[in-house]
Formats: sequence, C-alpha cells, structure tokens
Amino acid sequence: MNNIKNRVHLIGRLGMDPEVKDLDGGKKLAKFSVATNDYYYNAKGEKVTETQWHNIIAWGKMAELVDKILVKGKEVALEGKLSSRSYEDAKGDKRYVTEIIANEFVLLGKKAD
Repeated sequence: MNNIKNRVHLIGRLGMDPEVKDLDGGKKLAKFSVATNDYYYNAKGEKVTETQWHNIIAWGKMAELVDKILVKGKEVALEGKLSSRSYEDAKGDKRYVTEIIANEFVLLGKKAD
C-alpha cells in the first residue's frame, strides 16, 4: 500500500508555457498549470463543464524535459505527489498553496495538435 500514498494522476491541457528557472548549483525548476474538466448535467438537463486548475512543479531532469517538450494547449498525462506550503505575501498576509510535484509525464494527442 505504500506505493499508493500521496499519488496524483491527471490528464489535462497546459494553461501556459512552462516557466523554467536555472537555480544555484545548476538545478532547474519548471512551473506550469494544467486544466482538467469535469462534466455534469444540471436540474434543467443542460451539460455543465467545470474546470479545475492545478499548479505543477518539476525539478532537475524532469524540468529540462518539460522545457523541451511542453507548450501551452498541449494535452498531457502526469503523475506526481501533492505538496502544500505557505508564505507571506507583500502585504504580510499568509497564503497557502497546494502544488503537484511531477514525477512522470506523457504528451498526449496528435503530433500536429
């Protein structure tokens, strides 16, 4: 059961080109967002689309691959783990962020997509 603890699987589309940074020590960090859609029918029988946005982080070699392969609008399947953190904004207010630390990804869709 240890293999299924804190594991996330998503299929969605990139909402932006990945933002990639070179950090001290030569390590890379990539940040991007992925949109997933869920559908349901309301009381009137109308189909409603609900979009959720997920913040994704990739480190090291994974960040290098993200930088080379992923662009806004591409469909991707990814696997990672949830990570939560907090910080103080410029006004001194405490903010909370939940991100997915990517372990693997696969580009989906057609080559001309």
